[in-house]
Amino acid sequence: MALKNERLWSRDFLTISFSSFFIFINFYILAVTLPEYAMSHMGGNPDGIGLVTTVFVIAAVIFRPLTGKWLDELDRKKLLVFSVVMFAACSFFYLWVPTYPLLLALRFVHGISFGIAATTTSTVVLDVIPNERKGEGIGYFTLFMSLAMVFGPFIGLSVSSGAGYTTLFILIAVFALLACLFGVITPIPRHERRPSELGAWHIKRFIEFRAIPVASAGFLIAFAYGGISTFISVYADSLGLKSAASYFFVVFAATVLLSRPFTGRLFDRKGAHTLVYPGIALFAVGLIALSQAGSAVFFLLTAAIIGLGYGAIIPSFQTLAIQSAPAHRSGLATGTYFVFFDLGYGLGSYLLGLVASSAGYSAMYLTGGAAAAISLIAYYLLHHRSERRRPDDRTSSVRAETPEASA
Repeated sequence: MALKNERLWSRDFLTISFSSFFIFINFYILAVTLPEYAMSHMGGNPDGIGLVTTVFVIAAVIFRPLTGKWLDELDRKKLLVFSVVMFAACSFFYLWVPTYPLLLALRFVHGISFGIAATTTSTVVLDVIPNERKGEGIGYFTLFMSLAMVFGPFIGLSVSSGAGYTTLFILIAVFALLACLFGVITPIPRHERRPSELGAWHIKRFIEFRAIPVASAGFLIAFAYGGISTFISVYADSLGLKSAASYFFVVFAATVLLSRPFTGRLFDRKGAHTLVYPGIALFAVGLIALSQAGSAVFFLLTAAIIGLGYGAIIPSFQTLAIQSAPAHRSGLATGTYFVFFDLGYGLGSYLLGLVASSAGYSAMYLTGGAAAAISLIAYYLLHHRSERRRPDDRTSSVRAETPEASA
C-alpha cells in the first residue's frame, strides 16, 4: 500500500539517471563525429568508417551478459564505481590516439566500459523506482537517454565543425567525469545476491532466455536506428540540407520528450501493446518517409514521426524484458536485452552503410523501414502471441517475484 505513495523523483533516481545521461551523451557525440574524424584525419576507408561504431558495440555486446551475471551475484556498488571510472579514463585517451588502428583498439576498450556501465546503471535504477511505478520510472529513465540522443549529436556536430576535434575530445572527457561523479555518489539499496548453482560457464548464467523474445524485436529497431545516428549528417549533406542535420535530433528528442509523461503511465495502466504496435508503425513509416526527403521541412517532419514511435517503443521493450524474468535475474534480463539492442545497432551501423555505399542513402533508409516493419511481426509472434497462450502463468510468476506479493 505504501508503495503507491513513494516518490519517483528521489535523489537516488536523479543521480543514477544523470550518470546514465552523461554516459550516453558521450556515446552519441562520438557516434556521429568519429566516422568523419576517422575518414578526414586518420585516412579511414569510406566503406568501413562504420567500424568505429561497430567495434565499440561488439565490445559492449560481449560484456553485457557478463555484467548481467555480475550484477546478480556481486556487489552492485563496486561494479558501478569500477565501470564509470573505467569509462572516464577511456574518454581521455581520444586526445592522444595518433593512428586509425589505435583508434579502433581504444574504441574496443571504451566499448567494454560502456557495456558494463550502461548495463549497471539500467539495472541499478530498478532498485530505486517504486514497484508500482516501474513503467513510468523506466520511461523517465530512458528519457534521459533520449535527451542524450539529441544533445549528443547536436553538440558533437556543432563543436567539431566550429571549434575542432581537440575541443570536442576535451568535452567528452568532461562529460565522462560527470558520469563518474554521479555514479559514485549514488547510494544503492541492498539486493538479494543469489550465487548461481549452475556451472561456471553455463549459458543461463549469462543470458536470460525469457527476455529474448522482446529483445529480438528490439534488435530490429536498433538495426534500423543505426542508420539514423551514424549516417544522418552525411545523408543531409547529400540532400543539400547540411544545416538541418543537427536539428533532426532536436526535433526527434522533442517528440520523445513530449510523449514520455503519457507513455509511461499508459504502459502501467493499459499495458505494453497499446504503445508498441502504434510505436513501431510510426517508426517504420517515419524511416520510409525519410528515404524520400527532399526539403528541410519534410526532413524534420520525419524526425518527429520517428521520435514519436521510438519514444513509445524503447521504454516499453526495456520494461517488458525486465518483467519477463524473476526479480533476482533482473540484471541478466537487462543485460540480455541490451546485448540484442547493441548488436542490432552495431550491425545496422555497418551493414546499412554498405547498402548506402552500393545503392544510396534512400535505399538504406527504405531497408531500415523494412527492418522496423519486420520487428512488428517479430513482436507479435515471439512475445504477444506466446503471452496470450499463458497469461495466468505469467501473472502468477510476476506476482510471486514482486516484493509487494510477499508483503
